[in-house]
Amino acid sequence: MAMLLPAPAPAGDRYPSDALLVQMDEAKLVKLPDLAATIIIGNPLIADATIQAGGLAVLTGKGYGATNFIALDRKGNALLEKTIIVQAAIDTVVVYKGIERQTYNCSPICEPVISPGDSEQFFNRTLVQSTTRSTQATAASGGR
Repeated sequence: MAMLLPAPAPAGDRYPSDALLVQMDEAKLVKLPDLAATIIIGNPLIADATIQAGGLAVLTGKGYGATNFIALDRKGNALLEKTIIVQAAIDTVVVYKGIERQTYNCSPICEPVISPGDSEQFFNRTLVQSTTRSTQATAASGGR
């Protein structure tokens, strides 16, 4: 029998109120302090960041959980320290079939998505489907 559970979400009281919330597999723009030259992500398996022109950083959610984000000036002084929380999209549904786990994004209709913790068979099948769709979309657009 399949059991539907909401996707994991962090406990609200465990993290600072000014934490940066990022959804899994999505990007978020963050304004950096003036003179920021270097950014550090505590756990790159949870989030990634790149500095962009105009004093911005792009944060990308890569895995569920929390990590820290630090911006330094050229002298190594910390200008900004924040907690990054990566969580599932609101429309994510996790299905358990015994010990087999499957994840779906249900916005607007439920479709399989690759997510940490999914069973290997589901993960591989979803990866093949995603690759096929991407190849078809590229071909339909003339390879642009």
